[in-house]
Amino acid sequence: MTPPPAGRAERIDVLLVEDDDGDALLVEELLRDTDLPYALTRCRTAADARRALAAGPVGCVLLDLHLPDASGVETVQAMQATTHAAIIVLTGLDEPRAGVDALAAGAQDYLVKGKVEPELMQRAVRYAVQRKQAERANAALQIGRLRAEENARLERGLLPEPLLSSTSVTASSRYYPGRSQALLGGDFLDVVQTDDGRVHAVIGDVSGHGPDAAALGVCLRIAWRALTLGGHRDQHLLHLLEQIHIAEREGSDLFTTCTLITLDPQAATLTLHLAGHHEPLIVTPEGTEQVSAAHGIALGIAPGHGKWPATTLALPATGALLAYTDGLIEGFADGTGARLGVEGLLHIIGTLRTPDPGTHLDQLIARTRALNADRHTDDLAVLRLDWNSEVPASAATAWHTTP
Repeated sequence: MTPPPAGRAERIDVLLVEDDDGDALLVEELLRDTDLPYALTRCRTAADARRALAAGPVGCVLLDLHLPDASGVETVQAMQATTHAAIIVLTGLDEPRAGVDALAAGAQDYLVKGKVEPELMQRAVRYAVQRKQAERANAALQIGRLRAEENARLERGLLPEPLLSSTSVTASSRYYPGRSQALLGGDFLDVVQTDDGRVHAVIGDVSGHGPDAAALGVCLRIAWRALTLGGHRDQHLLHLLEQIHIAEREGSDLFTTCTLITLDPQAATLTLHLAGHHEPLIVTPEGTEQVSAAHGIALGIAPGHGKWPATTLALPATGALLAYTDGLIEGFADGTGARLGVEGLLHIIGTLRTPDPGTHLDQLIARTRALNADRHTDDLAVLRLDWNSEVPASAATAWHTTP
């Protein structure tokens, strides 16, 4: 390998793939006469070139199209499958179409042997590297744009606008993906109010992460809304959701935990069905406590055999129900490795003094995330239902997603 000239910046690592010693010497002399800061490695075969490319980063490949083990524009395509480096094809005087065909195959430029001067070599290498970098940047930008569009579609599916026809009950929620810049995960939630005045809500968590879990979460959330508005309730509704879960999941190991909530403002009752999910919290002016409720198994664990008993509670005159997925409590609570848990969550809530539901959720999540310090990266979703609250409905029905 030729060492880079002293005092030069932005060295370009050049791989010369040429089996002819005379042509290789010509290229080496041309590069030496340029002002390029470079390091040169030579290979005689396509196989040797692929091994060299796998061994370390290369900025530019100078590629002869006639090698002992490869020939023609297929050589360009084979190199592209191995490297992100810019490719400049070296053609002969008797190959007028070879360079154009190489460009069509994905090469950044071509040079005709015997018609190359140092200035042309220098310009070709610099421009080829710049064009390749621009291509990669544009490709990354396009991937990011597609990811953002997919994320927006999943967000709309996982976090719909609540359908509340009265102001006696208001809904607030927050959703945080577990990983920075990640797609939303499999957590989902929804709230609808039916013609009888009852408010129905669901919060759930599909096991796993990524687009498959998110897609299943979207499917279950939409199915829950449609079935609930269609009059299906309680255990029958959970049986239908489990059938949809089984039909739509990608693998048999996926399961879903969820809580069905029915709040009846007129009767002042709250009914819960827990499917592998933890109990929600009741927040009142006197304090916060965990609801004691009966449990059933998660959807998809034992298809067709699940039973989800109902728990009905009397509602205080004013208060809130706080339901959440396990990402809120499974984070770390301190430097000892202890998990936050429900007790830690209750302690944090006891220190919060804001009357605004949305601000309350923001402060609660900020405290749990600060304690966790990004050591645990599960998704988290939180749903808060307030009844007889003095907070304006316009302030309480905002649903937020923070990346």
